[in-house]
Amino acid sequence: MGLTGLEIFKQLPKTNCKECGFPTCLAFAMALASGKANLDSCPYVSDQAREALESASAPPMATVTIGTGEQEFTIGGETVAFRHDKRFENMTGIAISVADTDGTDAIKEKVNEVNKLLFDRVGMIQNVNLVAVNNKSGDAEKFVEAVKAVKESSKFAIALITEDPAVAEKALEVCASDKPLLYAATNDNYETMTELAKKSEVVLGVKGTDLNNLSELVEKIQELGYKQLVIDTGARELSQVLADQTQIRRQALRKVRSLGYPAFTMVCDDDPIQAVADASVYISKYAGIIVFPSADPAEILPLITLRLNIYTDPQKPIAVEAKIHEVGEPDENSPVFITTNFSLTFFCVQGDIEAARATGYILPVDTDGTSVLTAWASGNLTPENINESLQSTGIMDKVNHKKIIIPGGVAVLSGKLEDVTGLEIMVGPRESSGLPTFLKQRWNA
Repeated sequence: MGLTGLEIFKQLPKTNCKECGFPTCLAFAMALASGKANLDSCPYVSDQAREALESASAPPMATVTIGTGEQEFTIGGETVAFRHDKRFENMTGIAISVADTDGTDAIKEKVNEVNKLLFDRVGMIQNVNLVAVNNKSGDAEKFVEAVKAVKESSKFAIALITEDPAVAEKALEVCASDKPLLYAATNDNYETMTELAKKSEVVLGVKGTDLNNLSELVEKIQELGYKQLVIDTGARELSQVLADQTQIRRQALRKVRSLGYPAFTMVCDDDPIQAVADASVYISKYAGIIVFPSADPAEILPLITLRLNIYTDPQKPIAVEAKIHEVGEPDENSPVFITTNFSLTFFCVQGDIEAARATGYILPVDTDGTSVLTAWASGNLTPENINESLQSTGIMDKVNHKKIIIPGGVAVLSGKLEDVTGLEIMVGPRESSGLPTFLKQRWNA
């Protein structure tokens, strides 16, 4: 848990100099505690106090970043065990594995399949994050060729899967600038692998033989001065992975620093149904990265959807952009539909217009992602803000009529909305499923 304002205040210089932008050190401390200020704003905080405050206020689980540029993604930084307590911060990274024994052509073919794993879920493009290159051959040259093939054809970051430091060093010469994940440091090689990771400034995967051994191994690597880590207990059986993952999260939240890192897991079952089931458990409890064997969209889509559901903020509804959305290829005679920007509402309306084989313009008013009746009851869907959306988007310039269709559930708005906008207000059905019949019977622009 974070420090309270009074605990932070005790560490501050108490000069009330106002140079931080706050009238007193206490006010600054309260702002720090609530996340509304940065410690760097205080010019007089001592190094000792800075170290104590940064250490105490750091999240229980470290945040690590893999890849660069568009390939970059972040994992870790978690602060709770259950998403209803607050939210989960950074989505589980999904890696698709290839083996250096497959041959360059087969690797490139699979990577091309991985590149196509892009899914539109409630208006958000979701994808996998890594291609994991597995050194099954034990041969450095084959591994390097495989890494080159992935680097040339992949849209995503790379994970280097080898426990041979000599092989890892050769591979890093090819791709270190891309900031891959290097896996794994073990009891036998951790000193050399840590030096390689430090030299290339890449995230290092640490693999123990069980939870206790992993904790001891991480402490040794921390003593070598490296903390950009992901951790793996080495378990591969579903029940043991679940138990280990749960303990890692619990101990991290108790500030056991040797276990305060994102967890790395591998799906090893050859049966596709069981593999998806295993990966689903790992995403739910509490993997930072999962390595998955298949690039089949039918297997990846359920995982992507589950991940999105778990890692959305339960206190913040998923919303679509409050702009003009076109259904089909609308023209100047097409209807204009008003709704809210709650994603479920929007996609129901869009789907039912498509089901009617109609075209049209949808204008989702920004209601903070709430549904039609909720937005109306809370004062977020009013004639005034509907008119503001109409004016700011210029949607009526796209059509040669003066009609808009509003949801039947807020028919009470129609009179005032007509006065405010000067438009003809058509009251649609209460449920969007009634739109096909409504359009057939009443729309005549």
